[in-house]
Amino acid sequence: MDLTRSFISLLVIFCCFFVSGSHAAGKGRGFIGLVDPKNSGQVIVDPMTSATLKSNLTTVFLPIIYIIVFAVGLPANGMAIWVFLFRTKKKHPSSIYMANLALADLLFVIWTPLKISYHINGNDWVYGEPLCKILVGFFYGNMYCSILFITCLSVQRYWVVAHPLSQQNRNNKVAISVCVAIWAFIWLTTTPLYLYNHTAKLKDPNITTCHDVTAILDPLNPFPSVQLPYYYFIFMAMVVFLVPCVIIVVAYILLLRALGNSMEESTAAKNRRRAVVLIVTVLVTFLVCFVPSNIMLVLHYSLLKDGEINNGYGFYVSTLCLASLNSCLDPFIYYFVSEDFRNHVKNTLLCRSSRTVERMRVSFSSMKYSRKSKTYVSDAGNTQSSSC
Repeated sequence: MDLTRSFISLLVIFCCFFVSGSHAAGKGRGFIGLVDPKNSGQVIVDPMTSATLKSNLTTVFLPIIYIIVFAVGLPANGMAIWVFLFRTKKKHPSSIYMANLALADLLFVIWTPLKISYHINGNDWVYGEPLCKILVGFFYGNMYCSILFITCLSVQRYWVVAHPLSQQNRNNKVAISVCVAIWAFIWLTTTPLYLYNHTAKLKDPNITTCHDVTAILDPLNPFPSVQLPYYYFIFMAMVVFLVPCVIIVVAYILLLRALGNSMEESTAAKNRRRAVVLIVTVLVTFLVCFVPSNIMLVLHYSLLKDGEINNGYGFYVSTLCLASLNSCLDPFIYYFVSEDFRNHVKNTLLCRSSRTVERMRVSFSSMKYSRKSKTYVSDAGNTQSSSC
């Protein structure tokens, strides 16, 4: 209960901090570029924006983060999908949600080399507008997909603890239907991202940015130039971020309450520890990846529509970069949610086949464990070490 109250308090403080910061900054946190009246194919940005695009923040720090995301996220999520598809024989709703979450992360991670190349190249996008749209679509699709699947996992975790004998815990049809609905929803809601251009050819520095500069056609009336992304990110922040946040907090409050009412103390203590670790992992994911990025997206486009000049763009792009770290943090959720997943990962890393694991399970189940020798003793008197 204290953990969930702390999360709500941190969320409120975080929101107040950024809102107050945006007002105190004077000109806001928008990142704006004006179409050159002499050359409509170029965009003029202010000196601070130009300096930010040339700084080590965007050309060194950001690519390092994306390299970490690629180096960790690709094998981790690839192994997760392998485990869920080929090593997990008995599928259950949690494993279905986790498999879809891993797939969403993998679909984003495979595009990060383009992002790495873009930043190392001095924020110069050389791959054309269509690939830029695809990269942006997969980035936000992954973020909102992750939020929704983590919400499903949280609700499912509570339901399993509160209703252990319910047949709903093993109803894979409901889980599959929910996953299909989420993918369809994300596919529909990312469509607006493909309806407007994300690249901008800058006059100084002489680069082409991808999803970094929004070209304003009329500086006296900037809203028409950002109307679509403004309404889009406001809707996604309210519906796909805030609502799942509330559901997750409520689910964890009920989860901790259900664990507190458990009759068996030994089992309850073990489940409570696992639940706390899961809650902490999810909260860290949200506080690092989703809360800052969604708050800054709302502030960014809210101030951009008023034509405000940039004075905090570096922090804005940093929060978007940190949002990609969820692809590395999600595998920890699988690890703490599912004991089967932990065992399968261990056996996979030790190169044990499914048949070998099954033979070991049958062998050990037919033996008795001796506490004195810390070995398994068979009926014939033979011993076998319990270590791997």
